[in-house]
Amino acid sequence: MKPSALAVSLMFAFGAAHAAPAPWAAPSKPFVWENATVYFLLTDRFNNGNPDNDNAYGRKNDAAVLRGFMGGDFAGITAKIKEGYFKELGVTALWITPPVEQIHAGTDEGTGKSYGFHGYWARDFTAIDANLGTEEDLRTLVDTAHQNGLRVLFDVVLNHTGPVTGSDPVWPAEWVRTGPACTYKDARTTIDCTLVKNLPDILTNSDKPVALPPALVAKWKKEGRYEREVKELDAFFKRTGYPRAPRYYLVKWHADWVRKYGIDGFRADTVKHTEPGVWKDLKKVASGAFEDWKKANPSKKLGDTPFYMTAEVYGYGIEHGRAYDLGGMTVDYPAQGFDSLINFAMKTDAAGSYEQLFSAYSKALHGPLKGYSVLNYLSSHDDGQPYDALRQRPYESANKLLLAPGAVQIYYGDETARLLKVDGAEGDATLRSFMNWDELASNAQRGLNRVRDVREHWARLGKFREAHPAVGAGVHRMIQHYPYIFKRTWEQGELTDRVVVALGLPVDKPTAVPVTGVFMDGQTVRDWYSGKTAIVKGGKVQFDARNPVVLIGQE
Repeated sequence: MKPSALAVSLMFAFGAAHAAPAPWAAPSKPFVWENATVYFLLTDRFNNGNPDNDNAYGRKNDAAVLRGFMGGDFAGITAKIKEGYFKELGVTALWITPPVEQIHAGTDEGTGKSYGFHGYWARDFTAIDANLGTEEDLRTLVDTAHQNGLRVLFDVVLNHTGPVTGSDPVWPAEWVRTGPACTYKDARTTIDCTLVKNLPDILTNSDKPVALPPALVAKWKKEGRYEREVKELDAFFKRTGYPRAPRYYLVKWHADWVRKYGIDGFRADTVKHTEPGVWKDLKKVASGAFEDWKKANPSKKLGDTPFYMTAEVYGYGIEHGRAYDLGGMTVDYPAQGFDSLINFAMKTDAAGSYEQLFSAYSKALHGPLKGYSVLNYLSSHDDGQPYDALRQRPYESANKLLLAPGAVQIYYGDETARLLKVDGAEGDATLRSFMNWDELASNAQRGLNRVRDVREHWARLGKFREAHPAVGAGVHRMIQHYPYIFKRTWEQGELTDRVVVALGLPVDKPTAVPVTGVFMDGQTVRDWYSGKTAIVKGGKVQFDARNPVVLIGQE
């Protein structure tokens, strides 16, 4: 098949001759969550830093394709932080899957034997899963992230425990319901039910005081920490005045990780399957824990940014604004403690033009959602319809995601064209292969592109975004249809930031880019894509480079 003109220009512009991102790409503006670049990874699928912990609790390698533990751990993430992998991409926050101890056994959920490698099948919310490492390993990860300017988000689950197996008993009836399964017809059949069969649903609606589950009591006593845990629970309930209801145990247990390690925020799982007010309580308690940690660790904190929470409300799209209809109940999730919501609509919206996408998102964020944000994504761990599963449009994907208004989520391997369709894997397992480090090392061919060249493109856009809050948090305005050129402007108090971006420029000659109203004549500006500088003349600027992308910021 003959490559298109666009493909030819991309091959020319992103060929092997490109060097690694240059040192000019350093943050020049303060961090704001509205412009965050969040790297989402499944800890078990990212990097194996310690093979000795690969088969904890007697787990076996007998799972269906991509449904067992594969060795990724905290040590592996820490190693990549130290290597500068995330810094080179312009990543400003890491979102890791729930690190808590998972059910020990495997179970067949209809797609073959599966283990809780993903973190969503909790057995003990107060312990770290040994397959991922130790508490000290986790502390090292968070401290190393902070030392490198990276915030850390924990994925948290308040909706359910892990499945029941022969070695993982069901929690008491006053803690969980085991049926009926959700039918999603309205709010009641979305909340007062189990997400799927054999996934016990925590009674987050109950205010009835409950005792600790006997299995948890026995486990803590065996581990020698029962008295300490009970003493801490007694102090928590006395201090807060909350009833000893199931949801408040979970609020306390999750906030403990914040107080221990300085976790910067939560990604809340299965939000629409719980009563909305649960999350407001979690935000309050976790925020207090975060402030306590910052006071106790002034040398470790990354500024005074408040505790952050983003919501997974499955099916939410930016067009919903602040009103999401669950069926007979409309919920304003930002009012329940959330700073942003994950935008499930972007994978579909990205099929439109750049201008359609960017202008619509800017209007929503500076209109109905003003004061809050969305977390955009094009692929994820449980979305079976990603934007580009076969990675045929990796440059366009980077442009649309990393230049979109709002915060953005890179799913591990987006930047290395990791395939999202794996032979033999069923359901969401096909989205969860191990990170393709081997393809990055060998610079494997993916269609018309090389993996390293794809990553280089993502890195250049990512570093530009990191340096300029206007990209994600600013107001969008188109300057020119073709070649497509736009500007973003951002103000926060006395701070301002302005950028101009050009996409689809011809690559046979340098092109003058109009910047009137953004940069003044005589001003020196930088193209963050090529690293070159130029002086604005006659309301335009031209760089000595021949790339289809120009990313202009003030020098």
